[in-house]
Amino acid sequence: MYQVKKVVRADAARQMGLTGEGIGVAILDTGIYLHPDFQNRVLAFQDFVGRRSFPYDDNSHGTHIAGVIGGRSLSTGGRYDGMAPGCRLIMVKVLDSKGDGIVANVLSGLRWIRAYREKYNIRIVNISVGSACKPGTGENSTLVRGVDAAWDAGLVVVVAAGNEGPGPMSITTPGISRKVITVGCSDDYKYVEVAGNRIVDYSGRGPTESCICKPDLVAPGSNIVSCNAQARRGGNLYTKKSGTSMATPIVSGAIALLLEKEPELTNRDVKLRLLSACDDCGLSRNQQGHGRLNVRKLLHPSERIR
Repeated sequence: MYQVKKVVRADAARQMGLTGEGIGVAILDTGIYLHPDFQNRVLAFQDFVGRRSFPYDDNSHGTHIAGVIGGRSLSTGGRYDGMAPGCRLIMVKVLDSKGDGIVANVLSGLRWIRAYREKYNIRIVNISVGSACKPGTGENSTLVRGVDAAWDAGLVVVVAAGNEGPGPMSITTPGISRKVITVGCSDDYKYVEVAGNRIVDYSGRGPTESCICKPDLVAPGSNIVSCNAQARRGGNLYTKKSGTSMATPIVSGAIALLLEKEPELTNRDVKLRLLSACDDCGLSRNQQGHGRLNVRKLLHPSERIR
């Protein structure tokens, strides 16, 4: 099993005492189960699918994403800590029990986040959601305009590259936006199971229809262990999932650590810091972007790191 804590989260973050404390991360997904690893840090839940008021996750995808970002696994001595185990989680349910959704709900979720960003100190929006690009729509699509509006409002928007690779121009919408931070998988050479299908080389590749080089960077996404919503029915507390959906919250969590350390950074500052804190994987630019995120470089930009 791939353990986020041991492989990805920099020791430097722990040495500095960084946990993402106080940073609000909004997640557009299938909802959230109040797993013990969230420790009353789920500040808000807004449901645009079932219109319920109490947090729930009828799919488990959203709970897994939330755990990668901000789970704190005290029951296992920190073995399955997320990237920023002190951050605040704001869940916006826009996907149903099958993981499907409609554009209108995603747009409503983005508007809600903008309206409540100050109340919950939302700095980051994680979108592990995407749809195939329709030829000719590109950056004029309503989804891209929606994430661009969130970015223009000052939010750091982090979006999955999608699992439609390995062909060129296979980045899903809204990851084709030139403004947002688009994340692919650094380890999609491994065979994994996604939505019941065994796949490999799945991470979306650029360029976009507008000839923008995407993804911006990559992070691990294969067999990531995180919180399991099925624990509410007596299942295991943790489960593993794969895909660019899992790589994206690794980057979102790392950004929460950065913003705790340097809260004055703008979203543009954050993106530039991310891109300069990557290690070259030796792959094409349209597969790896600027490379694999190195969290230590992100938090210590002036330190010489090999």
